Amino acid sequence: MAKMDKEKKKQGFAAGFYHSAAWAKCREAYANQAGGLCERCAAAGKIVPGVQVHHKVRLTPANVYNPEVSLNFKNLELLCEECHQAEHKKGTRWRADEDGHVSL
Repeated sequence: MAKMDKEKKKQGFAAGFYHSAAWAKCREAYANQAGGLCERCAAAGKIVPGVQVHHKVRLTPANVYNPEVSLNFKNLELLCEECHQAEHKKGTRWRADEDGHVSL
């Protein structure tokens, strides 16, 4: 399976949002505002480039197109790859499919 196909399948219900011009513009603006550094590493005194704009409140089928959740700077943080991976591994014991059904 091609990388783009895997990425779309992984994103499921949010694929359209993550490929939207609104998200691209928001992501770039937020990363610039954050100074391009991982916010968690910077808080710990480390200088590490940020590579992922992360949603603090996870996107769901119910909120993905709600700009107060999906495009709100208060719900975003710029993370390095290590911090982003740690965030998604932390407490992840379930997954939601594209229809919002939860599986363990």
